[in-house]
Amino acid sequence: MVRGIGFDKVNPMRLALVFAALAAVQVAAQQQVVDQSFNTAVVNAAFPRGKGPVVAIDEAHSNFHTAGGQYRPLADLLSADGYRVVASTHKFDAGVLADVNVLVIANARDLAAILSGDLSKPAFTERECNVVRDWVRAGGSMLLIADHAPFGQAAATLGERFGVAMGKGWTFDRTTGGGITTQLDFSRDNGLLGDHAILRGRGAGETIRRLRSFTGQSLGAPAGATVLMRLSPTARDAMTPADLDAEDAAARGSDPASRGTHSVAPAGPAQGIAMAFGAGRVVVLGEAAMLSAQVIRYPDGKAMQFGMNAPGNDDRQFALNVFHWLSSGR
Repeated sequence: MVRGIGFDKVNPMRLALVFAALAAVQVAAQQQVVDQSFNTAVVNAAFPRGKGPVVAIDEAHSNFHTAGGQYRPLADLLSADGYRVVASTHKFDAGVLADVNVLVIANARDLAAILSGDLSKPAFTERECNVVRDWVRAGGSMLLIADHAPFGQAAATLGERFGVAMGKGWTFDRTTGGGITTQLDFSRDNGLLGDHAILRGRGAGETIRRLRSFTGQSLGAPAGATVLMRLSPTARDAMTPADLDAEDAAARGSDPASRGTHSVAPAGPAQGIAMAFGAGRVVVLGEAAMLSAQVIRYPDGKAMQFGMNAPGNDDRQFALNVFHWLSSGR
C-alpha cells in the first residue's frame, strides 16, 4: 500500500489518512492505477518461459492485491522470468495446494466484516491456517504479505502458525526535515538491510542495495528467521489514523511534548523476514506496494510512482530474488 506520506507538496498526512480509509473498503483502487509503462522484461530469466515453478496468487480471501489487479505487474514480471503464474480462487485445502510451488498471499481480509466495522475478524479459518502450515512444513514455499491496518489483524492467525507477530497498525519513522513518514528506506548505507541470499542475489548484478516500502506494518520475527528489512531504532507504530495524524503534528512542532504518546513500540524489528520452516521456506513482508508498480494521481494533477517502478530503489530485483529463493527450496 501507499498513502503518499513524504510527498510534501500535496499535504501528505491528510492524503495518507484518506487513502488508508479508502483502501479498507476497496475504493482506493480508483486512485491507485497500475503503471502501464512498467518494464516487465527479464534479461536473464530463471526458467524458460512457461516452464518454471507454479506461483499461485491467492484471490479467495477478498485480497486487495491480485494477479489481475494491483499485482498484475508482479505477475507479468514473474511470467517473464519463466514462472507459471495462476490465480488461486478456492479456500485453502490440501488439494488446492497440491500442484503449487510458491503460494502468494497478499492483503487478505474478510471484506464483509470490515464493511460492517469489524476489523478484528481473521481472513482465514483455523483449518486453512493449519493446512497452509502443514503444506509449508512438508516442503512448500509461501510469500505472506500483510500491510497496515486492517490487513495485519486479518493475517495474524496465519502469521502465528509460523511464529510471526503482526504489528496491526501503521509503522512510521521520523524525517530529517521534521514530521514523520511511512515510506521507509532500507539500505546498505543506513544499515537496515540484512544479510541473506535474497539480498545477495545470484550474482553481483542482483545485489540489493536499497529497498523502499510504501506504508505498512511492523513484524515480530521468530528465532531462526533472518531480518531482511530492519526497522530503525526510532520507528514506531500508530494504531489508528488519528494517532498517525497526532504523531505527525507533534513531530512538526505543534505539540512536541506529545511525541510518542500516540504510538507504541513496533511488534518487532522488521518489515521483512525470511526463514526455513520444516522442509519449506517462508518470506513475510509487512508492506505490499513495494512488489507492485502503480501510480497515484492527485486532484491537482500531480502524480507519484510507487512500488517497483519508483526511481532509486531495488524493489524490482528484490521481487525476483524473493521468488528465486522461495522456488529453489522445492
